[in-house]
Amino acid sequence: MPELPDITAYITALEPRILNQPLEHIRLASVFLLRTVDPPLASLEGKTVRAILRVGKRIALGLEEDLWLVLHLMIAGRLHWKPAHAKLAGRNGLLALDFPAGSLLLTEAGSKRRASLHVLRGEQALYDIDPGGLEIFSSTLDEFRAALSFENRTLKRALTDPRIVSGIGNAYSDEILHAAQLSPIAQTHKLKLEEWNRLFQATQSTLTLWIDRLNAEAGKKFPENVTAFRPEMAVHGRFDQPCPRCGEKVQRIRYADNETNYCARCQTGGKVLADRSLSRLLGSDWPRTLEELEALKRR
Repeated sequence: MPELPDITAYITALEPRILNQPLEHIRLASVFLLRTVDPPLASLEGKTVRAILRVGKRIALGLEEDLWLVLHLMIAGRLHWKPAHAKLAGRNGLLALDFPAGSLLLTEAGSKRRASLHVLRGEQALYDIDPGGLEIFSSTLDEFRAALSFENRTLKRALTDPRIVSGIGNAYSDEILHAAQLSPIAQTHKLKLEEWNRLFQATQSTLTLWIDRLNAEAGKKFPENVTAFRPEMAVHGRFDQPCPRCGEKVQRIRYADNETNYCARCQTGGKVLADRSLSRLLGSDWPRTLEELEALKRR
């Protein structure tokens, strides 16, 4: 799922292409994408784009007459910039927004249709769909700590809850926790003040690093291939590869359609966290340390 740095990069790329330009035509290939009926989608045609905002993990295009077109890409939705009136090809093509200089296409891979399009009237309606999570760059350490510790949760769960922190998902939470040298399953109510300081600084510095990096790329070409798996990442998507800090192999916890990646040496004091599926299989034989894990692999 595109997260805060990815959404920021999309906006950076869109501004010179569509800001102050008329939305000439809208082509909707999937009725399941559109989640609202009033105002009608056709009412946006001919209106000029006056603003492009991020609302959580959504991209909001503000048009004349206080109308807003809001896209949520979810897991597999991606944006593409193509020549004007480019064809919506294949079953993955869901939406085309035609502008004088080109067409913005929305595609969604896979069979599940999770991406969404809302048409709203008024800025208040725009913010009514915001889950309300803390904006990390406009918050203080005390506000950050209060938001994440309102309920006792694991750090991974707290960072990725859009009602708690805005714009962070599976990928960047892994990178943040690695930078902070904190376990993904550490409980928020048990963190010490020094650990809160590390987490807050790591959150800001990690997001800043990736915003700057992706914005620089978006300034050169439209980000056509947004992905949560990048070779420059420290741990996310790098299972069994060396940690850039200590050299130990990156570990993972798999659950549902996601996995959490972490370095046991840097983040959990050498303890290997239980993987649900493998824990059920191995039972009491589940390795508790890196040394036990290596011994198990050699059997």
